[in-house]
Amino acid sequence: MLGKQAKILSPKNIRTLLASANRGRFPERDRLMVLLATYAGLRACEIARLTWGMVLDANGRVSNVLDVRASIAKRSSGRRIPLHRKLRKALSNWKAGQTPERIAPDQVVLPSLRGGALKPNSVVNWFVVRCREAGLDGCSSHSGRRTFITTTARRAHRAGASLRDVQILAGHRSIETTQGYIEGDTLAQRRLVSLIG
Repeated sequence: MLGKQAKILSPKNIRTLLASANRGRFPERDRLMVLLATYAGLRACEIARLTWGMVLDANGRVSNVLDVRASIAKRSSGRRIPLHRKLRKALSNWKAGQTPERIAPDQVVLPSLRGGALKPNSVVNWFVVRCREAGLDGCSSHSGRRTFITTTARRAHRAGASLRDVQILAGHRSIETTQGYIEGDTLAQRRLVSLIG
């Protein structure tokens, strides 16, 4: 990836961003934007266009996986992402507060003020403002995605997963793209080198 990358978020940064979301006009919706970025690695365009048909199972309950369809993904990179328990709970709570017509399969999960889909740029701008308010310099909507990719890559070995699994979760066509998203860890690098010989 060329140019300056968005910084990744620490667990404390995520809590700060969630607290900032709580102070907005639509706290529950806004918290979901943060969780979709950090716990599912969604891009701003995917957050804006996510529909209930991609979230709910055949029985109308929040599924265990997020079905990011090619129609909303960059370069048609649809994928299935297992839902983190915090994100699943937040989606269930959000769904419980919606009217039946608002949770139809073709309805967006996070509507705009007028009830239609948010514009991807609105999601980007929301993150810019909230990150600035939270004092998270160099962070943006892409910080959540980079955080998700970096965290899953660092913990892949614990789950018996590989970088290829992270690539699939990220919806990248090449492993090189995925590697470009992963933040290095100098402390881990020192520990790794100390294990040699």
